[in-house]
Amino acid sequence: MRRDGNPEFIEALARGLDVLRCFRPGCDSMTLSEIAAAAGLARPTARRILITLEQLGYVRSQERGFSLTPRVLDLGTAYVGSMNLWELAQPHLRDLVGQTDESCSIAQLDGSDIVYVARVAVPKLVTLAVTIGTRFPALQTSLGKVLLATLSPDELDKSLAEPSRSGVTPRWTPDRDEIDAALREVRAKGWAVTDQDLAPGIRSVAAPVRDGNGRTVAAVNVNAHAAETSVETLVDHHLPLLLRAASAISADWATWQARPLEILGTTP
Repeated sequence: MRRDGNPEFIEALARGLDVLRCFRPGCDSMTLSEIAAAAGLARPTARRILITLEQLGYVRSQERGFSLTPRVLDLGTAYVGSMNLWELAQPHLRDLVGQTDESCSIAQLDGSDIVYVARVAVPKLVTLAVTIGTRFPALQTSLGKVLLATLSPDELDKSLAEPSRSGVTPRWTPDRDEIDAALREVRAKGWAVTDQDLAPGIRSVAAPVRDGNGRTVAAVNVNAHAAETSVETLVDHHLPLLLRAASAISADWATWQARPLEILGTTP
C-alpha cells in the first residue's frame, strides 16, 4: 500500500531508502533479520533490496550480515556539494570559532528536525555528539527556532506534525501556545537563544542565513556548554560576532546564487 495515497509514489524506492536508514552510528553490521525488523519488511523483501543495493555498490555482504560501503556518502555529499554550502561557510565559521572559542554550525530544516550541513568544532565538553548529518528536534535548538520562525502558519503546522527522526528526547516539551510565543519572540529579535532545552549543558544562539531574495535558507549558531559559557556571554559577546558571520555567509550565498551558469559545449 502506498504510504501517502499518491499513485505516483514508488514504494519499492521508499523501502530501499528505509533499509539504508537502518544502519545507525556504531552499528557497522546487521543481519538480514535485524534489517528486516528495523525496516518493517518481510525477510524475502529485505533480502531482495539488499542484493540490489549490493550490486549498486551501497552495501556489502559479510560473513555475519551486511554493512554500508563508503559509496553511501555520495548521497549526502551530493546534496551539500550542489548547494555549495560548506565551501561558502567554511572560512566564516572558522573565523567565528576563532573569535568565540566555541563550536559553530550550520543546519537546515527537515520536517520537525534540523540537520547539520556544516560545522567547525572545538574540543570541549559535549553532551550530545554532532557531526555532518546529525539531526535534532528543531524546537529545542536555536538553529531550529530560527528556521521554524520563518515558516508560514500552514508550513509550521505541517512541520510540527511530522514526527522527529532524531532519536533524542528533548527536555523542553512545550504546548502550542508556548511554541507560538517563542517563535514570535524569534521573529521580533531576528535571532534565537536556547538554554538546555534539548539536553543538560547545551546552550546556543543562532541567526538566519539568507539567499539573494531574502529567503532564509539555513541557520548558523554558536554552541557552548552551560558550565563554561553563560547566556549573557552568548548574547552580549558572541551574538554580535554571529550576526556579522551570518551576514557575510548570506552575502557570499547571494553572490554564488547570482553567478552566470556555464553553457555546456560553449567556449568562454
